Amino acid sequence: MNFMGFPISSLFLYFILYSFLGWVMETCYCSIVEQRLVARGFLYGPICPIYGGGVVLMILFFTPLKQNLVLFYVVAVAVMTSWEYLVGWVLEAATHVKYWDYSQFRFNLKGRVCLWVALTWGVLSYLVIFFIHPPIQELVERLPIWLEFMLCGAFLALLSVDAVLTIRHLALVSRLVVGVTTLGKELQVQLSLGKAELSDMLEDKSAALRQRYSAEIAQLERYSRRFRSRYSKLSVNRRYTVRHEDILAAAQLAREELLRKKAQRKASR
Repeated sequence: MNFMGFPISSLFLYFILYSFLGWVMETCYCSIVEQRLVARGFLYGPICPIYGGGVVLMILFFTPLKQNLVLFYVVAVAVMTSWEYLVGWVLEAATHVKYWDYSQFRFNLKGRVCLWVALTWGVLSYLVIFFIHPPIQELVERLPIWLEFMLCGAFLALLSVDAVLTIRHLALVSRLVVGVTTLGKELQVQLSLGKAELSDMLEDKSAALRQRYSAEIAQLERYSRRFRSRYSKLSVNRRYTVRHEDILAAAQLAREELLRKKAQRKASR
């Protein structure tokens, strides 16, 4: 059975092989950058399907454009960038996890694709179609039909088991992410309610303090009026001379007495 002139069994073997090569490339690059072993891919097995699917797209759609290198490069950049964006969007929508992020680079689109990676896809497409794939295609075409079918059956079984286990794991992760997100939102609501309740408590305390302050001011004003009414009619004996220093000293004593009573009232509470 063929698809666009290529046997489906051969296309599947290409998919598996290039998925493995893509995993090796990604793992080596990330391990060198982070200086530790970083196994890439979201499947348990050593494959990155985005590379396998990408190379299959190259084989199907870019091979007829080998005679026009400019058109080949432009189509490769557009198709492979769209493929990367689509895979990134599907993974994020299905698992709520971002598997790669180009947000730190300029000219990126929601962190899923960026300009320099898009241009690199064009170069990789050229290398794959013109240099890497021809010997691999020749090797696959030399395989006996029975061996090709056996390899396809074995890889399909392994890929199916890996996909089932991965989907189960991703479903658990997705449920956990949704639960954490929901818990975070509930926590924000509780914090908002707590802030509102705290604000009400502070408002009540503030009102009580304002009321107590007003009462103290009113009492001080009563003392002031009582002092003025009591002593305003007194006349100074001509035998004594009231000095300015005496007035200041009396005012200081009155102030100290008022502060002492205020401190006692506060301590009694």
